[in-house]
Amino acid sequence: MRLHVSPSRRRGTAAVAAGVVAVMALAACSGGATPEQPGGGAAAGEVDPDAVIKAGISYSLSGGFDPMTTTGAVTVAANWHVFEGLTEIDPATREVYTALGAELPKQIDDTHYEVDLREGAVFHDGSAVTSDDVVYSFERVLDPENASLYAGFIDFIDSVEAVDEDTVSIELKYEFSLVPERLSVVKVVPQTLVEADYDAFNALPVGTGPYTLTEATPGEVITFERFDDYTGTRPAQAAGLQWDLLADPAARVTAQSSGTVSAIEDVPYIDVPTLEGQATVESVQSFGLLFMMFNTDEKPFDDARVRQAFFYALDMDKIIDTGMLGNAEAATSFLPKGHPSYNEASTVYTYDPQEAKDLLAEAGVKDLTIDLTTTDTGWVADVAPLIKEDLEAIGVKTSLDVGQSAGQYAKVDEGNFQVMVAPGDPSVFGNDADLLMRWWFGDNVWADRRYRWNDDPKFAELQELLDGAVQTGGDEQQELWNQAFDLISDEVPLYPLFHRKLPTAWATDELSGFTPLPVTGLSFLDVGAYGQ
Repeated sequence: MRLHVSPSRRRGTAAVAAGVVAVMALAACSGGATPEQPGGGAAAGEVDPDAVIKAGISYSLSGGFDPMTTTGAVTVAANWHVFEGLTEIDPATREVYTALGAELPKQIDDTHYEVDLREGAVFHDGSAVTSDDVVYSFERVLDPENASLYAGFIDFIDSVEAVDEDTVSIELKYEFSLVPERLSVVKVVPQTLVEADYDAFNALPVGTGPYTLTEATPGEVITFERFDDYTGTRPAQAAGLQWDLLADPAARVTAQSSGTVSAIEDVPYIDVPTLEGQATVESVQSFGLLFMMFNTDEKPFDDARVRQAFFYALDMDKIIDTGMLGNAEAATSFLPKGHPSYNEASTVYTYDPQEAKDLLAEAGVKDLTIDLTTTDTGWVADVAPLIKEDLEAIGVKTSLDVGQSAGQYAKVDEGNFQVMVAPGDPSVFGNDADLLMRWWFGDNVWADRRYRWNDDPKFAELQELLDGAVQTGGDEQQELWNQAFDLISDEVPLYPLFHRKLPTAWATDELSGFTPLPVTGLSFLDVGAYGQ
């Protein structure tokens, strides 16, 4: 076959979603309790420590906030403000920094690290953070009975033990080059409170971050208050936060333009020009992508030539310009060009309908009819008809199967699909190339039950490349990742069509230090509000 290459504690067990999927949009409504803004305030032009920052959030609230299990966009973003790991990844810069650890992990030898806790760190209930809490937090994530999504991100850890009251020792199964980055996925929680009343903790969690979470009402609001006993490097700059849950795009735009909120995420692309006259709007290139995925258990999609043909069929310039209004970058590798580990893949799919037809003919495929499964995410719905149009132009009769994400993935997991187009963005959990690739290409639900490629020899070859890369560093690591990018681009059981830009709007005359993010969500770490 020719492949075309072009120049041990068990509390809070919960069902964990295998991917970050958009949930059903709820009609936005106002109301609900909000933090009470104290009197006084700062002079105009100065940051007012008594201010409450109001923002419009695009995703609905579903499920709890337990950082061991939550993968929802809104809960993950909220937890940036409530919890801390030993290290953290900055939501804006994507750089690792010290959090509950006094310093970045100290390497004792190839497989042994130690971390000292930040002096004076306390939970929101006033109890001191101890090394036992850290050990408990790691053990509950690693415990298979808890089915934590995050376990796969730290499976290189053999054990975490308390050295003394404020030092932990971390033993690795093998040498691993990304320890500081990966420790950030485990948020430290208070063992006593979690075990005493898990449901209460999951609903209104207790962490060590600069804000405490005070209310979470689905479809309405999430509120936070400043934690005055916070001892870290990113203290709250405001008295509180109020996040209005505005799943309706028009409601978010109205809230921003009317001054009801100071910032909104996920500005509809079509509304960017209108809002630019009323607020600062910036579209930041993200890893977040639209992918095409195939059921490789079903013919003819077990043939890589057929999968490749679908990518050559697509006029990505037209799709991006028309469907995304220019707010995306066509994929030239698994990673976007701005990523520090980016390398152009050996196969870059350009618009070449004749090549697509030739590959189908070479594979013996003709008169192909498919159902194209997609989610009903707004911007996905805008591009799906354009994808259908291009596939039909190469002779693939295409029907669109559009539905809510949860329902579509239920069908996919049962094998009831042929080709799927859907969004995804695991970069909210971390930004290193290994994590991003293993999200879709690790030994997990994606390869097993979704695109069903884990029995292919090329899948085993990919695992060897990934395993080898994390046990080295520098140029050798990058070269192994480059080989992985090339393999994925040739085989394409799942592959990005484009990486999209994320438009955020905010009032620069109201917020100090605000930065739009390259990931889903809004961050108010180090952000204050000016006095009026």
